[in-house]
Amino acid sequence: MPEIPDPLPPLSRVIAAHGLAAKKSLGQNFLLDLNLTRKIARAAGPLENTVIYEVGPGPGGLTRGLLAEGAAAVIAVERDARCLPALEEIAAAFPKKLDIVSADAMALDETALLRERHVEEPVRIAANLPYNVGTALLIKWLSAESWPPFWQSLTLMFQREVADRIVAPPGSEHYGRLSVLVQWRTRAKILFDVSPRAFTPPPKVTSSIVRIEPLAEPVAPARLADLERVTAAAFGQRRKMLRQSLKSLGNAEALLMTANIDPTERPERLSVSQFAALARALRELR
Repeated sequence: MPEIPDPLPPLSRVIAAHGLAAKKSLGQNFLLDLNLTRKIARAAGPLENTVIYEVGPGPGGLTRGLLAEGAAAVIAVERDARCLPALEEIAAAFPKKLDIVSADAMALDETALLRERHVEEPVRIAANLPYNVGTALLIKWLSAESWPPFWQSLTLMFQREVADRIVAPPGSEHYGRLSVLVQWRTRAKILFDVSPRAFTPPPKVTSSIVRIEPLAEPVAPARLADLERVTAAAFGQRRKMLRQSLKSLGNAEALLMTANIDPTERPERLSVSQFAALARALRELR
């Protein structure tokens, strides 16, 4: 599909015109390179006939990339009222394509929002997430009771350290609670890194674009609440053997025996399926 011309001025001029200094309290770092934002938008594709749900658009760099790369529509959720006039300019340049929602994404019921807008197909979520809420938003989207979820893919920017935790395999230093939760219900892959120099102001760390797609079914049966409890207990004392770290859940030896797991193992060596077995055993022994 041919790209759609972007009639708007460079982002540096937009930011200057609206006096938009990035706020540290909101975890903001603005991406000014429109070639890069279009690359991120393409990573979220295919975009044709697709509604994109974007969180934290700021002055709209990624928003413009998504629309220029052919998204059918973008629903952009922004809590910083200072950014709304810049987003309104994008809405005017791409008529009937951008729906701006002034709200805190953490408190938003996305299913209800999409229903109000008569969006029936699963959306694609694409976002340069604010660093201070990125992990919390990801967990929120992974924790839906209804599965498959309201989204068909996540293309998200995280600090590289968080991205490494998302994709870490068992046995690696980065493997932990987030790894288990993500990999229990989804496939995740790091696509590419983004240099600090691409941002204003530049953060102190490298960022990564991560693509996450939901599995039709979890890799092994378990209840989410039970899985969260066993991973919290296990990785809360990750240097200890499981027979010690799981004591906070009750009879750790019985729990491990029921799940057929060696009591002397350490949590970073267990597979996602083994954590699911622990979650089932926890419910069985209640």
